[in-house]
Amino acid sequence: MRLISGKTTTEDSFIDSDLRPRHLSEFIGQARVKENLNIAIVAAKKRGEPLDHVILYGSPGLGKTTLAYIIAAEMGVSIKVSSGPAIERAGDLAAILTNLHEGDVLFIDEIHRLSHTIEEKLYPAMEDFVFDIFLGKGPSARNLRLTLPRFTLIGATTRFALVSPPLRDRFGVSYHLGFYDEEAMKIILQRSASILKIEAEQGGLVPIAQRARGTPRVANRLLKRIRDYAQVMASGVITREVALEGLSKLEVDSAGLDDIDHRVLHTITDKFDGGPVGLDTIAASINEDADTIMDVYEPYLLQLGFLERTPRGRVATKLAYEHLGLPYKKGLQSQPDLWGQEQS
Repeated sequence: MRLISGKTTTEDSFIDSDLRPRHLSEFIGQARVKENLNIAIVAAKKRGEPLDHVILYGSPGLGKTTLAYIIAAEMGVSIKVSSGPAIERAGDLAAILTNLHEGDVLFIDEIHRLSHTIEEKLYPAMEDFVFDIFLGKGPSARNLRLTLPRFTLIGATTRFALVSPPLRDRFGVSYHLGFYDEEAMKIILQRSASILKIEAEQGGLVPIAQRARGTPRVANRLLKRIRDYAQVMASGVITREVALEGLSKLEVDSAGLDDIDHRVLHTITDKFDGGPVGLDTIAASINEDADTIMDVYEPYLLQLGFLERTPRGRVATKLAYEHLGLPYKKGLQSQPDLWGQEQS
């Protein structure tokens, strides 16, 4: 697992529960989402009704799971957690739904990976709070309709486009979680350092915030690694110098890019003259899966303005060349005319 990947790891699971905010007031960043959620929660509580079904989407590590737990806490109800790949049969879904209580939150991570069959079973549960079970086979088969308590389904996905339109339309609201700015990242790191009892100067947290790719999970992971470096190689206090030395050892550059990010960019700039180049070609060149590049590597490179998506493929921008220390020659090369002659 990449150190700067937003995806959760076994190591993260042990510490995420300690660092995870419990209430909306403790959640840092995502101001628009917080404001809209707060209005929806207060309104639902005043009416004495469950919250509308919610879908959260965005890159890994931005707080989708945290927000699901916060919604349950703010509503004063229990939360049941599952994931799209884990719900394989209708019986699995039935077991989950029939164990919910009035107003409970059901959180399904990676909801875009639900099978079509499970989705079809989920529709009446979301709309009418009923679940149909067919008993027997053939002409003697009969339908048993179970009445479910009114609940709130919260779906989370990193690939909103892959959520089928019929399922998407059944959610009352959808919220997009974007990358965090540097100021928000510094506040998150200060809070994490306080909870973990890490000695860190204000200046020592700045380089970590700048290189955390706008992702809280990455920031907390880097903080722990720099803490280790400070304890072994320094006095135990994270100063700016210690942070910079530690990040250099971890091969995380000033923009938060690691070796794989550099390979993606160098493939485009060196092998394909800056692009445009197709996603599958890039994937084959660096021996990575195309979907992984699109979901994991590209979003942050696009956010930085280092890549452009065009109809003909990916293009490295002038900012990317400058960051890599390469001369930008795009558009200066001679282009052949219709007869094959070079034009200046």
